[in-house]
Amino acid sequence: MNNNIEPIDLDEEELFEHYKFEVPKGQALLRIDKYLMGLIPNATRNKIQNAATDGNIFVNDATVKSNYKVKPFDVVTIMLSHPPFENHVLPENIPLNIVYEDEALLLINKEPGLVVHPGHGNYTGTLVNALAFHFENLPMNSSERPGLVHRIDKDTSGLLVIAKTEAAMTHLAKQFEAKTTEREYVALVWGNVAEESGTIEGNLARHLKDRMQMAVFADPEIGKPAITHYKVLERFGYVTLVSCILETGRTHQIRAHMKHIGHPLFNDERYGGHLILKGTTFTKYKQFIENCFKALPRQALHAKTLGFVHPNTGELMRFDTELPQDFQDCIEKWRNYSKSHHTDEEE
Repeated sequence: MNNNIEPIDLDEEELFEHYKFEVPKGQALLRIDKYLMGLIPNATRNKIQNAATDGNIFVNDATVKSNYKVKPFDVVTIMLSHPPFENHVLPENIPLNIVYEDEALLLINKEPGLVVHPGHGNYTGTLVNALAFHFENLPMNSSERPGLVHRIDKDTSGLLVIAKTEAAMTHLAKQFEAKTTEREYVALVWGNVAEESGTIEGNLARHLKDRMQMAVFADPEIGKPAITHYKVLERFGYVTLVSCILETGRTHQIRAHMKHIGHPLFNDERYGGHLILKGTTFTKYKQFIENCFKALPRQALHAKTLGFVHPNTGELMRFDTELPQDFQDCIEKWRNYSKSHHTDEEE
Protein backbone atom coordinates (compact mmCIF):
# COMPACT_ATOMS: atom_id res chain seq x y z
CA MET A 1 0.00 0.00 0.00
CA ASN A 2 1.24 3.52 -0.81
CA ASN A 3 2.60 4.92 2.47
CA ASN A 4 1.27 8.36 1.50
CA ILE A 5 -2.34 7.17 1.71
CA GLU A 6 -4.10 6.39 4.97
CA PRO A 7 -7.70 5.08 5.05
CA ILE A 8 -9.93 7.01 7.44
CA ASP A 9 -13.26 6.42 9.11
CA LEU A 10 -15.39 9.30 7.86
CA ASP A 11 -17.74 8.84 10.82
CA GLU A 12 -15.09 9.93 13.34
CA GLU A 13 -16.23 13.55 12.94
CA GLU A 14 -18.67 15.31 10.66
CA LEU A 15 -16.82 16.68 7.65
CA PHE A 16 -18.19 18.88 4.88
CA GLU A 17 -17.11 18.75 1.26
CA HIS A 18 -15.63 22.06 0.12
CA TYR A 19 -13.97 21.06 -3.16
CA LYS A 20 -14.08 18.04 -5.41
CA PHE A 21 -12.05 17.50 -8.57
CA GLU A 22 -11.55 14.57 -10.92
CA VAL A 23 -8.04 14.52 -12.36
CA PRO A 24 -8.36 14.57 -16.18
CA LYS A 25 -7.04 11.84 -18.44
CA GLY A 26 -4.01 13.75 -19.73
CA GLN A 27 -2.61 14.91 -16.38
CA ALA A 28 1.05 14.04 -15.72
CA LEU A 29 2.10 12.88 -12.24
CA LEU A 30 2.18 15.97 -10.00
CA ARG A 31 2.39 16.57 -6.26
CA ILE A 32 -1.09 17.19 -4.91
CA ASP A 33 -0.12 20.46 -3.19
CA LYS A 34 1.10 21.86 -6.52
CA TYR A 35 -1.94 20.46 -8.33
CA LEU A 36 -4.43 22.06 -5.94
CA MET A 37 -2.65 25.43 -5.99
CA GLY A 38 -3.66 25.77 -9.62
CA LEU A 39 -7.28 24.84 -8.92
CA ILE A 40 -8.28 26.70 -5.77
CA PRO A 41 -8.41 30.51 -5.99
CA ASN A 42 -6.22 32.34 -3.45
CA ALA A 43 -4.82 29.08 -2.03
CA THR A 44 -1.21 29.00 -0.87
CA ARG A 45 0.99 25.93 -0.83
CA ASN A 46 1.35 26.31 2.94
CA LYS A 47 -2.44 26.26 3.46
CA ILE A 48 -2.79 23.16 1.29
CA GLN A 49 0.03 21.39 3.11
CA ASN A 50 -1.60 22.24 6.46
CA ALA A 51 -4.91 20.83 5.20
CA ALA A 52 -3.11 17.61 4.24
CA THR A 53 -1.40 17.44 7.65
CA ASP A 54 -4.82 17.84 9.31
CA GLY A 55 -6.17 14.91 7.29
CA ASN A 56 -8.57 17.06 5.21
CA ILE A 57 -7.39 16.10 1.71
CA PHE A 58 -8.71 12.85 0.28
CA VAL A 59 -7.92 10.94 -2.91
CA ASN A 60 -10.46 8.25 -3.77
CA ASP A 61 -11.89 8.52 -0.21
CA ALA A 62 -8.53 8.04 1.53
CA THR A 63 -6.47 10.79 3.18
CA VAL A 64 -3.19 11.72 1.52
CA LYS A 65 -0.08 13.66 2.46
CA SER A 66 1.00 16.74 0.55
CA ASN A 67 3.66 14.81 -1.40
CA TYR A 68 1.12 12.39 -2.88
CA LYS A 69 1.29 12.51 -6.69
CA VAL A 70 -2.04 12.77 -8.45
CA LYS A 71 -2.67 10.62 -11.51
CA PRO A 72 -5.41 10.57 -14.16
CA PHE A 73 -8.94 9.78 -12.88
CA ASP A 74 -8.05 10.32 -9.19
CA VAL A 75 -10.98 11.92 -7.36
CA VAL A 76 -9.59 14.62 -5.06
CA THR A 77 -11.82 15.94 -2.27
CA ILE A 78 -11.17 18.57 0.38
CA MET A 79 -13.29 18.00 3.49
CA LEU A 80 -13.43 20.47 6.40
CA SER A 81 -15.18 20.43 9.77
CA HIS A 82 -17.43 23.40 8.94
CA PRO A 83 -19.96 23.81 6.11
CA PRO A 84 -18.87 25.79 3.03
CA PHE A 85 -19.58 29.50 3.46
CA GLU A 86 -21.45 29.57 0.16
CA ASN A 87 -24.16 27.39 1.72
CA HIS A 88 -25.06 30.31 3.98
CA VAL A 89 -26.57 32.91 1.68
CA LEU A 90 -26.87 36.29 3.36
CA PRO A 91 -29.67 38.40 1.83
CA GLU A 92 -28.21 41.70 0.61
CA ASN A 93 -29.96 44.75 -0.76
CA ILE A 94 -28.15 44.82 -4.10
CA PRO A 95 -30.13 46.46 -6.92
CA LEU A 96 -31.14 44.22 -9.82
CA ASN A 97 -31.74 45.29 -13.41
CA ILE A 98 -34.92 43.26 -14.06
CA VAL A 99 -36.02 43.38 -17.71
CA TYR A 100 -38.98 40.99 -17.35
CA GLU A 101 -40.84 39.24 -14.53
CA ASP A 102 -43.92 37.07 -14.08
CA GLU A 103 -45.06 34.43 -11.58
CA ALA A 104 -42.71 31.75 -12.97
CA LEU A 105 -39.46 33.53 -13.82
CA LEU A 106 -37.55 36.74 -14.23
CA LEU A 107 -34.91 38.03 -16.64
CA ILE A 108 -31.94 39.99 -15.30
CA ASN A 109 -29.50 42.11 -17.28
CA LYS A 110 -26.37 41.45 -15.18
CA GLU A 111 -23.89 44.25 -14.69
CA PRO A 112 -20.21 43.49 -15.39
CA GLY A 113 -18.31 42.79 -12.18
CA LEU A 114 -21.23 41.10 -10.41
CA VAL A 115 -20.39 37.53 -9.36
CA VAL A 116 -23.35 35.21 -9.99
CA HIS A 117 -23.10 32.95 -6.94
CA PRO A 118 -21.05 32.73 -3.71
CA GLY A 119 -17.82 30.79 -3.90
CA HIS A 120 -14.27 30.83 -2.63
CA GLY A 121 -13.33 34.46 -2.00
CA ASN A 122 -16.79 35.78 -2.93
CA TYR A 123 -19.16 34.92 -0.09
CA THR A 124 -21.12 38.17 -0.26
CA GLY A 125 -22.08 40.76 -2.84
CA THR A 126 -23.23 38.21 -5.44
CA LEU A 127 -26.36 37.92 -7.57
CA VAL A 128 -27.57 35.07 -5.34
CA ASN A 129 -27.27 37.34 -2.28
CA ALA A 130 -29.36 39.93 -4.12
CA LEU A 131 -31.97 37.32 -5.13
CA ALA A 132 -32.25 36.14 -1.51
CA PHE A 133 -33.08 39.72 -0.49
CA HIS A 134 -35.60 40.52 -3.23
CA PHE A 135 -37.40 37.14 -3.45
CA GLU A 136 -38.60 34.55 -0.96
CA ASN A 137 -38.62 30.78 -1.44
CA LEU A 138 -36.80 30.61 -4.75
CA PRO A 139 -36.31 26.97 -5.84
CA MET A 140 -32.86 25.41 -5.40
CA ASN A 141 -30.93 24.06 -8.35
CA SER A 142 -28.84 20.89 -8.20
CA SER A 143 -25.98 22.87 -6.59
CA GLU A 144 -28.28 24.29 -3.89
CA ARG A 145 -28.23 27.76 -5.42
CA PRO A 146 -31.57 29.57 -5.38
CA GLY A 147 -33.17 30.39 -8.72
CA LEU A 148 -30.12 29.81 -10.93
CA VAL A 149 -30.75 27.94 -14.18
CA HIS A 150 -27.46 28.97 -15.84
CA ARG A 151 -24.70 31.47 -15.15
CA ILE A 152 -22.29 33.86 -16.84
CA ASP A 153 -18.83 34.90 -15.72
CA LYS A 154 -18.26 37.75 -13.25
CA ASP A 155 -16.92 40.19 -15.86
CA THR A 156 -19.35 39.16 -18.61
CA SER A 157 -22.47 41.32 -18.81
CA GLY A 158 -25.92 40.40 -20.06
CA LEU A 159 -29.03 38.29 -19.75
CA LEU A 160 -29.77 35.61 -17.16
CA VAL A 161 -33.08 33.82 -16.59
CA ILE A 162 -34.02 33.07 -12.97
CA ALA A 163 -36.64 30.45 -12.01
CA LYS A 164 -39.18 31.41 -9.34
CA THR A 165 -40.90 28.03 -8.99
CA GLU A 166 -39.78 24.39 -8.86
CA ALA A 167 -41.71 23.65 -12.05
CA ALA A 168 -40.04 26.54 -13.88
CA MET A 169 -36.61 25.44 -12.64
CA THR A 170 -37.13 21.88 -13.95
CA HIS A 171 -38.60 23.03 -17.28
CA LEU A 172 -35.90 25.62 -17.99
CA ALA A 173 -33.06 23.34 -16.88
CA LYS A 174 -34.26 20.69 -19.34
CA GLN A 175 -34.22 23.26 -22.16
CA PHE A 176 -30.62 24.23 -21.41
CA GLU A 177 -29.66 20.56 -21.18
CA ALA A 178 -31.39 19.77 -24.47
CA LYS A 179 -29.65 22.78 -26.12
CA THR A 180 -32.95 24.25 -27.31
CA THR A 181 -32.41 27.71 -25.81
CA GLU A 182 -31.16 30.57 -27.97
CA ARG A 183 -28.07 32.30 -26.60
CA GLU A 184 -26.24 34.98 -28.57
CA TYR A 185 -23.19 36.78 -27.22
CA VAL A 186 -21.30 39.71 -28.71
CA ALA A 187 -17.52 39.67 -28.35
CA LEU A 188 -14.63 41.89 -29.43
CA VAL A 189 -11.67 39.67 -30.29
CA TRP A 190 -8.04 40.27 -31.21
CA GLY A 191 -7.10 39.93 -34.87
CA ASN A 192 -8.87 40.11 -38.20
CA VAL A 193 -11.07 36.98 -38.23
CA ALA A 194 -10.49 35.39 -41.64
CA GLU A 195 -13.91 33.88 -42.31
CA GLU A 196 -17.20 35.80 -42.27
CA SER A 197 -18.72 32.97 -40.25
CA GLY A 198 -17.74 29.59 -38.88
CA THR A 199 -18.18 26.91 -36.24
CA ILE A 200 -15.71 26.00 -33.51
CA GLU A 201 -15.98 22.47 -32.16
CA GLY A 202 -13.77 20.93 -29.52
CA ASN A 203 -14.09 19.32 -26.11
CA LEU A 204 -13.42 21.68 -23.22
CA ALA A 205 -11.69 20.73 -19.98
CA ARG A 206 -9.39 22.37 -17.43
CA HIS A 207 -6.05 23.44 -18.92
CA LEU A 208 -3.40 20.93 -17.83
CA LYS A 209 -0.96 23.67 -16.71
CA ASP A 210 -3.14 26.67 -15.88
CA ARG A 211 -6.09 25.22 -13.96
CA MET A 212 -7.93 28.57 -14.01
CA GLN A 213 -8.29 28.28 -17.80
CA MET A 214 -10.34 25.95 -19.95
CA ALA A 215 -8.69 24.44 -23.03
CA VAL A 216 -9.71 22.54 -26.17
CA PHE A 217 -8.76 18.84 -26.36
CA ALA A 218 -8.76 16.69 -29.48
CA ASP A 219 -9.20 13.50 -27.43
CA PRO A 220 -12.99 12.87 -27.28
CA GLU A 221 -12.57 11.21 -23.88
CA ILE A 222 -11.25 14.39 -22.28
CA GLY A 223 -13.69 17.12 -21.26
CA LYS A 224 -17.16 17.87 -22.55
CA PRO A 225 -18.26 18.58 -26.14
CA ALA A 226 -18.63 22.27 -26.95
CA ILE A 227 -19.89 23.99 -30.10
CA THR A 228 -19.78 27.74 -30.85
CA HIS A 229 -21.09 29.33 -34.07
CA TYR A 230 -19.69 32.76 -34.89
CA LYS A 231 -20.17 35.46 -37.50
CA VAL A 232 -18.38 38.74 -38.09
CA LEU A 233 -20.38 41.87 -37.27
CA GLU A 234 -17.76 44.57 -37.88
CA ARG A 235 -14.05 44.67 -38.69
CA PHE A 236 -11.60 47.17 -37.22
CA GLY A 237 -8.35 45.72 -38.61
CA TYR A 238 -6.53 44.67 -35.48
CA VAL A 239 -9.72 43.55 -33.70
CA THR A 240 -13.05 42.14 -34.88
CA LEU A 241 -16.57 42.40 -33.44
CA VAL A 242 -18.26 38.99 -33.62
CA SER A 243 -21.59 37.41 -32.73
CA CYS A 244 -21.32 34.01 -31.03
CA ILE A 245 -24.24 31.58 -30.85
CA LEU A 246 -23.84 28.89 -28.21
CA GLU A 247 -24.99 25.40 -29.11
CA THR A 248 -23.62 24.15 -25.80
CA GLY A 249 -23.00 26.10 -22.61
CA ARG A 250 -19.65 25.15 -21.08
CA THR A 251 -17.55 27.11 -18.61
CA HIS A 252 -15.59 29.85 -20.46
CA GLN A 253 -16.77 28.36 -23.76
CA ILE A 254 -16.49 31.46 -25.95
CA ARG A 255 -13.33 32.66 -24.22
CA ALA A 256 -11.57 29.31 -24.69
CA HIS A 257 -12.91 28.61 -28.18
CA MET A 258 -11.93 32.02 -29.57
CA LYS A 259 -8.44 31.71 -28.09
CA HIS A 260 -8.20 28.24 -29.63
CA ILE A 261 -8.66 29.68 -33.15
CA GLY A 262 -6.15 32.46 -32.46
CA HIS A 263 -8.53 35.27 -31.49
CA PRO A 264 -8.59 35.80 -27.69
CA LEU A 265 -11.20 38.19 -26.35
CA PHE A 266 -10.07 41.81 -26.06
CA ASN A 267 -8.86 42.58 -22.50
CA ASP A 268 -9.50 39.01 -21.27
CA GLU A 269 -6.71 38.76 -18.70
CA ARG A 270 -7.20 35.06 -17.94
CA TYR A 271 -6.77 34.09 -21.60
CA GLY A 272 -4.03 36.58 -22.53
CA GLY A 273 -6.24 39.18 -24.20
CA HIS A 274 -5.02 41.94 -21.85
CA LEU A 275 -1.78 42.10 -23.85
CA ILE A 276 -1.33 43.91 -27.15
CA LEU A 277 -1.62 40.95 -29.51
CA LYS A 278 -2.04 42.79 -32.83
CA GLY A 279 -1.08 46.18 -34.19
CA THR A 280 1.94 48.44 -34.34
CA THR A 281 4.83 49.18 -32.00
CA PHE A 282 4.18 52.93 -32.02
CA THR A 283 3.86 54.60 -28.63
CA LYS A 284 0.64 56.32 -29.75
CA TYR A 285 -0.90 52.94 -30.58
CA LYS A 286 0.09 51.53 -27.18
CA GLN A 287 -1.55 54.54 -25.54
CA PHE A 288 -4.67 54.02 -27.65
CA ILE A 289 -4.90 50.40 -26.46
CA GLU A 290 -4.45 51.49 -22.84
CA ASN A 291 -7.32 53.94 -23.30
CA CYS A 292 -9.47 51.13 -24.71
CA PHE A 293 -8.59 48.91 -21.73
CA LYS A 294 -9.56 51.75 -19.36
CA ALA A 295 -12.87 52.24 -21.19
CA LEU A 296 -13.59 48.47 -21.00
CA PRO A 297 -11.74 47.13 -17.93
CA ARG A 298 -12.88 43.52 -18.45
CA GLN A 299 -13.19 40.91 -21.18
CA ALA A 300 -15.23 42.19 -24.12
CA LEU A 301 -18.16 39.78 -23.84
CA HIS A 302 -21.90 40.49 -23.49
CA ALA A 303 -24.78 37.99 -23.33
CA LYS A 304 -27.00 39.92 -25.74
CA THR A 305 -29.90 37.62 -26.62
CA LEU A 306 -31.71 34.88 -24.71
CA GLY A 307 -34.59 32.81 -26.06
CA PHE A 308 -36.54 29.94 -24.47
CA VAL A 309 -40.00 28.40 -24.17
CA HIS A 310 -41.99 29.77 -21.23
CA PRO A 311 -42.48 26.91 -18.73
CA ASN A 312 -46.14 27.82 -18.03
CA THR A 313 -47.53 29.11 -21.32
CA GLY A 314 -45.39 27.22 -23.86
CA GLU A 315 -44.80 30.54 -25.62
CA LEU A 316 -41.45 31.12 -27.29
CA MET A 317 -39.91 34.14 -25.57
CA ARG A 318 -36.90 36.08 -26.85
CA PHE A 319 -35.14 38.92 -25.08
CA ASP A 320 -32.50 41.26 -26.46
CA THR A 321 -30.29 43.84 -24.72
CA GLU A 322 -28.14 46.76 -25.80
CA LEU A 323 -24.40 46.54 -25.29
CA PRO A 324 -23.47 48.18 -21.97
CA GLN A 325 -21.87 51.63 -22.07
CA ASP A 326 -18.30 50.44 -21.41
CA PHE A 327 -18.51 48.05 -24.37
CA GLN A 328 -20.03 50.73 -26.63
CA ASP A 329 -17.32 53.22 -25.65
CA CYS A 330 -14.57 50.74 -26.53
CA ILE A 331 -16.14 49.90 -29.90
CA GLU A 332 -16.50 53.59 -30.73
CA LYS A 333 -12.80 54.12 -30.03
CA TRP A 334 -11.91 51.27 -32.40
CA ARG A 335 -14.36 52.50 -35.03
CA ASN A 336 -12.76 55.94 -35.03
CA TYR A 337 -9.24 54.51 -34.99
CA SER A 338 -9.84 52.16 -37.92
CA LYS A 339 -11.29 55.01 -40.00
CA SER A 340 -8.25 57.21 -39.45
CA HIS A 341 -5.52 54.54 -39.61
CA HIS A 342 -4.55 51.84 -42.08
CA THR A 343 -5.10 48.67 -40.03
CA ASP A 344 -5.18 45.95 -42.70
CA GLU A 345 -2.87 43.13 -41.79
CA GLU A 346 -2.22 39.73 -43.25
CA GLU A 347 -3.49 36.92 -41.10
